[in-house]
Amino acid sequence: MDALVTMIVPGRDVAGYAPAAIASLQAQTEQRWRAILIDDGSIDDTEAVFADAAASDPRFTVLHHHEARGLGAARNIGIQFVDTPFVGFLDADDELTAGALRLWLDTLDESGSDFVAGAYVRSRLADGVYRPGRVQPWVARATSPRRLGVTLTEHPDASANIVAWSKLSRTELWADLRFPENVAYEDQIVAQRMYTNARSFDVIPDVVVQWRVRPDGTSITQGKDRLPVLHDYTTALLGGIGVLRAAGNSAAVRSRLALILAMDLPPLRRIAAEHPDPAYAIALDAFEEALRALPEFAHAAPDPSLTAALTW
Repeated sequence: MDALVTMIVPGRDVAGYAPAAIASLQAQTEQRWRAILIDDGSIDDTEAVFADAAASDPRFTVLHHHEARGLGAARNIGIQFVDTPFVGFLDADDELTAGALRLWLDTLDESGSDFVAGAYVRSRLADGVYRPGRVQPWVARATSPRRLGVTLTEHPDASANIVAWSKLSRTELWADLRFPENVAYEDQIVAQRMYTNARSFDVIPDVVVQWRVRPDGTSITQGKDRLPVLHDYTTALLGGIGVLRAAGNSAAVRSRLALILAMDLPPLRRIAAEHPDPAYAIALDAFEEALRALPEFAHAAPDPSLTAALTW
């Protein structure tokens, strides 16, 4: 049975979570896949977990970095080994829903689009068990209702769905597309390039990934109180907007600005107000000034509906 999809699965120090990610691949209703497991310089038992998966299931291939190189580099290395018509990404501490690959493939078969983006939910620890939450308002706005064969001009709110692991692409879309390396939030700019480069794309409201929120706060998205992470974060946000502006898509720029004003800036301001390093507030002020300097800023306003119903 020839594989249709290659899933690139990077992880660092995820030995406690990777078995669930691996099991979510093996539980797929569509079994024509292969997966490249990339141990990015782990110092725990991640390498052994990946090796065990490959020993018991030949669809898994393992790559190992002796030193951590980051998600961007790990994904880029994985892309080099893709020889299937379709490619997707799964972080090794997250889980695919059982029908994700089938939904993605059926959608692209119907539409002929370059990629499809699905909805996702956060998964948090409650009473000793990880439980998925509901689809957040900004995710729903990007992925619902189901739309096939659209462009960013037709659906500018799709630009809110920036995570690499919510999408399945035709492999040829990645011929000249790679992730930034040595930075956090590497998928922001890549996602906007996917939207602007694609002939057309699809969005589906179905949940395809459960995104694990680690209780110990060690995931990258939980480190925004650190100045280097803030720098990577704001640089990625501005870089994504730059891609949209270069493509001449003012509606998508306004959509991104509205989301940033509603969802990103308020928690960053709260952190800055209590941060012991004044450089944090200075960096955040510079980011806000860069946003205000954009011509589209005057026509963007935070949407209270994105936060009013906010829940995990």
